[in-house]
Amino acid sequence: MGLMRAQDDALSLKFQLFLNAPWQECFVDPLTSEWEKNWFLDGEQASISHTENGMDYRAGLNAWDDASHAVLWTKQSFEGDLRIEYEFTRLDTSVRFVNIIYIQASGSGEDGFNHDISEWNDYRRIPTMSHYFRNMNTYHISYAAFGTRNSDPEEDYVRARRYMPSMGGLRGTGLEPDYARTGLFKTGVPHKITIIKKGDELFMHVTNNEQSRLFYWKNNNLPPVREGRIGLRHMYTRGSRYADFRISRLVE
Repeated sequence: MGLMRAQDDALSLKFQLFLNAPWQECFVDPLTSEWEKNWFLDGEQASISHTENGMDYRAGLNAWDDASHAVLWTKQSFEGDLRIEYEFTRLDTSVRFVNIIYIQASGSGEDGFNHDISEWNDYRRIPTMSHYFRNMNTYHISYAAFGTRNSDPEEDYVRARRYMPSMGGLRGTGLEPDYARTGLFKTGVPHKITIIKKGDELFMHVTNNEQSRLFYWKNNNLPPVREGRIGLRHMYTRGSRYADFRISRLVE
């Protein structure tokens, strides 16, 4: 127990050092109007609306119908080390399926899947999950996430991956550890999320009025991810509110 506490303290200290590094803000969107100005959407069944509290973004309602998935992408692409911050409130009451943030997504470079993913948007008009993990280089963090056959509202998880198109699937893409039963992301509870991608390390810090949790992964074995867009995936039936979305680059 003492060793685990020492490791947690060391990670918290490292996160604070990275958090206080010299970042330069390069993307700001309060998400209270005109989402099309800074983002583009995969999926024709998604709905997006704005209020003074942010952007309500919902995937399609039909579970198991790939056309009901949705991914919202930044038009801007980002290089190097990043700090990503936003407010997140879960709107759905589903106990299955996941939310994902894609960090620096780019195409595999194979024929038809150019580095710039906007050049093959039409392929993702139906946002089947495999269209992404088979054809993109990116980090993926799933959160407010549940298994596809789950029925327990407490059985959520947080998980990270590094997609590897050359592998043809998800096997071998997971970054350890997985985090289960986090107690976070209850419906209607606002959360502040801060993600730092620094070198081969990923941090995700989540806070609400009653809880605070730091998640951490290190990419020890797979190629680095250096540049690409940020994406917000909702699997079918999932919906959330986003506000005050900010991205900063580390000053060299």
